[in-house]
Amino acid sequence: MINFRAAISAALLLFVPVTLAQAQDVTLSSPDGAVEITGNLLGFDGEFYRVETKFGELTLDGSGVSCDGPGCPSLSEFVAEVTLSGSANMAEVLLPALIEGFALRNGYQTQRVALDDGNFEYLLQQGDGRSVARFSFLVSSTDVGFADLIAQQADIVMALREIRPSEQSLARAAGLGDMTSAARSRIVALDAMVPVVSPENPVTRISIPDLAGVFSGAITNWQVLGGPDAPISVHMPLENSGLTQGFADRVLAASGVQLTRDLRHHERGTTLVRRVATDPFAIGITSFSNTGTARMLTLTGSCGFLLRANRRGIKTEDYPLTAPMFLYLPQRRLAKVARDFLAYVRGPGAQIVIRRAGFVDQAPERISMNAQGDRLSNAILAAGPEVQLAELQRLVNSLTGFRRLTTSFRFEAGSSRPDAQSRSNVAQLTRALETGLYDGKVLNFVGFSDGDGAASSNRSIALKRAETVRDAVLSTAEEGSVARVKVQVEAFGEALPMACDDSDWGRQVNRRVEVWVQ
Repeated sequence: MINFRAAISAALLLFVPVTLAQAQDVTLSSPDGAVEITGNLLGFDGEFYRVETKFGELTLDGSGVSCDGPGCPSLSEFVAEVTLSGSANMAEVLLPALIEGFALRNGYQTQRVALDDGNFEYLLQQGDGRSVARFSFLVSSTDVGFADLIAQQADIVMALREIRPSEQSLARAAGLGDMTSAARSRIVALDAMVPVVSPENPVTRISIPDLAGVFSGAITNWQVLGGPDAPISVHMPLENSGLTQGFADRVLAASGVQLTRDLRHHERGTTLVRRVATDPFAIGITSFSNTGTARMLTLTGSCGFLLRANRRGIKTEDYPLTAPMFLYLPQRRLAKVARDFLAYVRGPGAQIVIRRAGFVDQAPERISMNAQGDRLSNAILAAGPEVQLAELQRLVNSLTGFRRLTTSFRFEAGSSRPDAQSRSNVAQLTRALETGLYDGKVLNFVGFSDGDGAASSNRSIALKRAETVRDAVLSTAEEGSVARVKVQVEAFGEALPMACDDSDWGRQVNRRVEVWVQ
């Protein structure tokens, strides 16, 4: 009999509704002819047919049926088609580098073909020249990428921000499922939003409130920031870019302001950076991976803490304006080569490619206690009646001999839910446990809090967060892999702050769970 798998959801075609009179281009039959499914072929991934029928959208195993009709694909000449749409920053550098790495690992040859409007495609070919896959790139913005997915014009979205509620609703209505579930998205690499100025500009640091003031138009002269008496020229990527939207969501909205209209938008990040680098009175927001000859400003707070954008700080989210780079997937089966590619981007080989392409990879690194000098100095300076010297000594004694992993966990504002990067870190740490990376080691989940409230209460809250993260990791890992590792939990509350506690973003940076290994 026919092997029916995953009778999925009813498909909604947004612009041309399919009627039963129109949906007659294929008939799928079981070997004995006892079962026939007639409908409109929506897709074939080399293994499974996806068909719109009077029963809704069905996904059928191709090995158990024969196909008859003008829409039937040629099985011998099948080429997997994968369309990616969205962020130009991801499309122009990161994803091509990963496709080249994937092809090299699997023995494919690649051919890049330029298309209209800056779009392009990659053909993956076997040694005899036969194409096995076509990756088509629609280069635009995060906004357009989600719109293309919802309109079923793309299979994967390249996004520099998380999906918004309005997009979630449209995707669900279009039959794409819950786009907020863990299976629907993954972080492929890490980046950060950084303020940049010309090397000739004397200003070297800026606070988050002042940054919001500059980009909202409340601060218009460099003199306010300790610079010359000169007007500030403000530069941003396009309004619909994920970087601009992420900055508006995380910096401007937190201060209750909006982006000023007195600025210049740039279609390409490289153009923005060149303009800022050559104008001593300009400031721009760009990505950590694309600073060119411009100089990054250090973030600071009223308490004197300094936060610099660097690779380790972005991995740990100690730098507060991290910008994960997402791939969003629909709730439908992709071609096998696409699934293999998505599995590849999570592996160790891909992390090397990501790093060489200039982005921040997710491979865990270990940071020694000796490298914690700045953090310990800040802790001593910030200590007061609530944090006694004995607590700092307990912290040092407890963690001596351990190394901090760059795999950290932070939480969404006003929530106990881990943020997007931290949810990805849960999966990453789980895979590391299952591969035996920490066999025979001690993993210490260490909780920290902000300084809002009594020290004893903050320590209790930090301990609960550490236990929550530990449980999330252990519950998703294979039981045998957990048995090979000793796991413990500790908490120090507000004893080791990363940022000033006088702002929402500073308190959010301080609320975290670190993982230390011995």
